[in-house]
Amino acid sequence: MLKFFTLFFIVTSFLYAIDRVEIYATTIESKDNIIKADGEVIVIYKDYFLTAKSAIYDKNSGELELFGNIHANQGDNYKLLGESAKLNIAKKERSFKPFYMLEKQSEVWISADEGCAVDKELEIKSGVMSGCDPHDPLWQMQFSSSDYNTDSKWLNIYNARIYIYDIPVLYIPYFGYSLDRSRRTGVLTPTIGMSDIEGFYYEQPIYIAEQDWWDLELKPQIRTKRGQGIYSNFRFVDSKISQGELKLGYFREKSSYYSKQKLANKSHYGYNFKYDNVDVINQWLSTSLSGQSGLYIDIKNMNDVDYINLSSNDTTSSATSKQLLSRANLFYNTDDNYFATYFKYYKDLAKVSNSDTLQKLPTFQYHHYLKTLFSDHVVYNLDMKSDNIYRQEGQSVIQTDLNIPVTLHGNFFDEYLNLAYKANIYAQYSNFSKEIESEYEPDDGYFARNYHTVTASTQVSRAFDKFTHVMNFGSMYSVGGYESKNGFYEENEEFCSDPENKNEPRCEFHNITDIEENLQLDFIHYLYSDSGKQILYQRLAQSISYEKTQDRVGELEHELDYQISKNIKLYNNMFYNYDEKKLAKVLNKVSFRAGGFNVALSHYYKNTFLDRTSTYSPYTSYITSSASYTYDSHYSYKVKYNYDLETNLKKSAEVGFMYKKRCWDFGMRYLENNRPILTADGSTSMYDRYLYFTLNLKPIISSQGGSLYDWKLPGTTQGI
Repeated sequence: MLKFFTLFFIVTSFLYAIDRVEIYATTIESKDNIIKADGEVIVIYKDYFLTAKSAIYDKNSGELELFGNIHANQGDNYKLLGESAKLNIAKKERSFKPFYMLEKQSEVWISADEGCAVDKELEIKSGVMSGCDPHDPLWQMQFSSSDYNTDSKWLNIYNARIYIYDIPVLYIPYFGYSLDRSRRTGVLTPTIGMSDIEGFYYEQPIYIAEQDWWDLELKPQIRTKRGQGIYSNFRFVDSKISQGELKLGYFREKSSYYSKQKLANKSHYGYNFKYDNVDVINQWLSTSLSGQSGLYIDIKNMNDVDYINLSSNDTTSSATSKQLLSRANLFYNTDDNYFATYFKYYKDLAKVSNSDTLQKLPTFQYHHYLKTLFSDHVVYNLDMKSDNIYRQEGQSVIQTDLNIPVTLHGNFFDEYLNLAYKANIYAQYSNFSKEIESEYEPDDGYFARNYHTVTASTQVSRAFDKFTHVMNFGSMYSVGGYESKNGFYEENEEFCSDPENKNEPRCEFHNITDIEENLQLDFIHYLYSDSGKQILYQRLAQSISYEKTQDRVGELEHELDYQISKNIKLYNNMFYNYDEKKLAKVLNKVSFRAGGFNVALSHYYKNTFLDRTSTYSPYTSYITSSASYTYDSHYSYKVKYNYDLETNLKKSAEVGFMYKKRCWDFGMRYLENNRPILTADGSTSMYDRYLYFTLNLKPIISSQGGSLYDWKLPGTTQGI
């Protein structure tokens, strides 16, 4: 009875305070406003649930002290433990000595000398943090002080020293980390590097996410010997059916680096805007059309390729092409009709000016889907397209194409023979611009013709005990028909038909090719396993011309896709030229996957049979290879090597390993990369060497989307 009344007295006394506290214990004694509780003490305060061996409560000061094996849970998120704790209910203060906190969701724990909390702010003195086993952590972060907000779940750590086992590997004056998995504004993982020609490299991403429908990443960087710049990426979701992003960047070279490397531009800048809407017409025009509509925009611009090379210190982001394509596509589609308009803008980064570059602004297309007549034996459709081929300097044109194929087909001899006849009606009209003076001013004109195609094919299959064999024989005979032309097409037919004149200004809009009397033969066969998986695909294709006196027999094409075994796969595609008695093109790929190994090797060869010049080689010969090996759940290795056999130039190479544990990863990679740059003397390339160190301290670093630090040592052909 005494225990009950004592407990009742304690609980009731707190009812008149700001907050209510409930205390339960095996024995409770009270003397001079001091209440002592011993044995299985339980304290309930707001969403705190505390247990201890003993407790003392001073009614005058409002302080509650707990002693011995203290456990403190707040909600479902984390647990606090210590040998002594003090709670001041009136001042909303709490302190633990020593201090231990476990955040259950991320499995991050903190152990410190003391932890003091006032309302929602928690201050921690001289402690250790890790995500590993507390008894023997593989990594730990020691710090002089730390603070934590229980609402935002953001943890700040000062004077952090990172240890791998007992070896110190890194010092960070400040480190911030969110124990909450939701998006929030903060500082992301920095990147540090060192280069013999660019100096010390540091990039510090800043992430801003103040609202659910957008976020912004700012990536300021400095290269001490080269310059400084900033890149940004703004992403947004403006509706349930649309989203987009805008990337901007600027980098300013130092005068010394600019002069030494003979760069074409002292500043590098650009942007890229993307937008996608999957029901744009109904949304923007407030309609309720049953058809499908869509809008896709991808607009990009930059003054040179170094804008891409400087956007990241990773070779995977380096520019590999000097051509830029910006485009915008808008379409509306129904079961019967397709309407679309396309905008395409090309930019050659190797040219000083693109005023003479041809653009398609815009293209309009209408397509009427397949329709059938006479019990589906007649099939027809219609396609019409109009291109506004425009440029600032030089001749421009609007070209409109019309294509109407009509096909009559049927099956004979119990479907062993399939026959089809197709009549093709094609027309093109060119309307040339007369507003801009050019070297050649053609007349408007039209071209119209019809041509015929007859196809015959058969397919047979047979099932065996362990596989099924399918064979397909096909032939297609094409022949030209009636033609009519005037203006531009009549004036340039003979001149532009000569391959040597294809680059002449008067032929750049002449895209009409002759319909030759031609026979195309195809043989295809397949092998399928009893489970339906493809084992073998092989195709032979041969074309024969009945009009050419030379090159009458076209190149023989062979394609093979063969699953040699469960672990080995081979692909081959090659073309044989009868006149040259040589292979014109060959692509071979072989891959192996078994026992943790994943190996791929490919070789591409092409011969144009043109004469070699001082700047041009008729041959292309290129090797790509990669290999990786996963030893176990901890160790993995990989190698890559790409080489140009014709120029005797190494294009890229990589070798590295990764060691993974439950709470940390460590890896190292060495890479070499040949990337294009723009100098005052024109387009050239630079050879870089990189050395990457990757350190993932789980779950802290991996939850932020990458490694803590990548040490990179880019160089030139002079080496690191």
